[in-house]
Amino acid sequence: MGAFQPIWRKNDFADAERMLKRLVAQELVLSFVPDAEQRLWRTVTRRKYQLTRDKVRFQNQLESLLEQAHIKLSSLVSDLLGVSARRMLKAIAEGESDPAALAAMADCRLRATPEQLRDSLGACGQLHPVYRRLLKMALAELKLMEDQMEQLDREASQMLQQHKETVQRVAEVPGFGVDSAIQMIAEVGPEAAAFESEKELSSWVGVCPGEEESAGESKSTRSPKGNCNMRRLLNQAAHAAIKVKGSIFDVTFRRLLSRLEYQEAIWAIAHRLCRLLWMILHKGIRYEERGPEVSAKSQRRRTARMIKELKAQGYLIAGGPVPAATQA
Repeated sequence: MGAFQPIWRKNDFADAERMLKRLVAQELVLSFVPDAEQRLWRTVTRRKYQLTRDKVRFQNQLESLLEQAHIKLSSLVSDLLGVSARRMLKAIAEGESDPAALAAMADCRLRATPEQLRDSLGACGQLHPVYRRLLKMALAELKLMEDQMEQLDREASQMLQQHKETVQRVAEVPGFGVDSAIQMIAEVGPEAAAFESEKELSSWVGVCPGEEESAGESKSTRSPKGNCNMRRLLNQAAHAAIKVKGSIFDVTFRRLLSRLEYQEAIWAIAHRLCRLLWMILHKGIRYEERGPEVSAKSQRRRTARMIKELKAQGYLIAGGPVPAATQA
């Protein structure tokens, strides 16, 4: 006879009992589950984002098709889906084979010269009819995609019509805009009522610094996982906000770059935007730009701190600010 083999029971039952006890004792923090109306908002906005990604993928596929046909249009046109490029591609799909006639369809503001365009479109004279049919199908697919995106935009705007004032207040923040405002409201709600503070919202989004400690020593400050859609929106908004010259985000970002890496500074701006979003939604306030004022105030504080440090080192500081006429 063989040795006795013990039968081990999985921990699923014990874990279920433990979770049930904690639920009865109200020790569990339930996940944020939006109501049916907000879930519908999310469905529409997320579908719009998926179509946006599909459009980028389609542009790469279209460029590959043109390369196979020896049409080097993408090397001269910055936007392959722009007005000039579409006009020429549509003419190619419909049977136009004269490179000079195709080059004449380009907009006058296009940097490429007519000679360069004729050279890049020279293969159209001997283009196989299969490539023309494939290009025609691709343009029809692009039109269908854009029509659906416009329809989803109208659908989202109509569903959030009663919250248009909230959308406007969020869109006023540098880096946001109307489209981002609609997507954010669809994710967190028009009043962010499920989050009692800006810290809770930042933690749920996963944009706040992490706290991984062991024996009192910090192991990592990596941000926790959160709502991937909100993380994407805030990251994009942070990149746009720091480009607004004179804004508080521009001033803060340049100050953070002195001690943080670029992506870390961007993430810090995204954290500030998330906290600001909660205040706008939850408290119903409007954004007020204080960039230049904060910059001047910070400069005065820094000057006072430097004077204090110099005096602590034994230096004698006399006089006031240097007149503007005597400055170098």
